[in-house]
Amino acid sequence: MHIHKTYTVNEAQKKLEHYCAYQERCHKEVRIKLKEMNMIPEAIDVIMVHLIAHNFLNEERFAKAFVSGKFRIKKWGKNRLVRELKFREISKYSIDTALKEIDLDDYYKTLDELTLKRIAQVSEKNSYKKKKKVADYLLYRGWESHLVYEKLNEYIKNSS
Repeated sequence: MHIHKTYTVNEAQKKLEHYCAYQERCHKEVRIKLKEMNMIPEAIDVIMVHLIAHNFLNEERFAKAFVSGKFRIKKWGKNRLVRELKFREISKYSIDTALKEIDLDDYYKTLDELTLKRIAQVSEKNSYKKKKKVADYLLYRGWESHLVYEKLNEYIKNSS
C-alpha cells in the first residue's frame, strides 16, 4: 500500500515558497511540483496566484537568471537558450527581454574562445571534416549558424 502525504493549501504554499526562494523557478516547474504533491487544480491556481503576487515566482526574472547562468556556465548560444526557454513555456516577451541582457561583446568573445578551444580538441587533419566537427559542436550548443561559419572560416583555412 502506497500512502501519499497530503498537504493543506497552506502547507503546500509554504513548501513552494521555500522551493521558489531557493532558486528561480518557472511556472511550469512549480505546477508540476504541485501536481506531484497531489494538489487539486483549484488549490494549484490559488497557490500559483499567491506565489506570483508575493514575487516568489516571476517569469521575466526566471528567464534572465536562466539565460545568464546557461550562457556563463554552459556557454550556450541564443538558439539553445530560446529553445530551452520555449520548452519551459516562457513567453516571447520574457525570452526577448532576457536575451537583451547578454552583452554582445561577451557573446562574440565567448564564441571565439569556444571555437578555438574546440578546434584544438578536434584532431582531424582534413580541414573540411574538422570544420564540420567543430561546427556540429557549436550548433548543438545553440550558436547561430552564420556566426559559427564566419568564425570557422576565420580560423580554419580550406586545404585543397
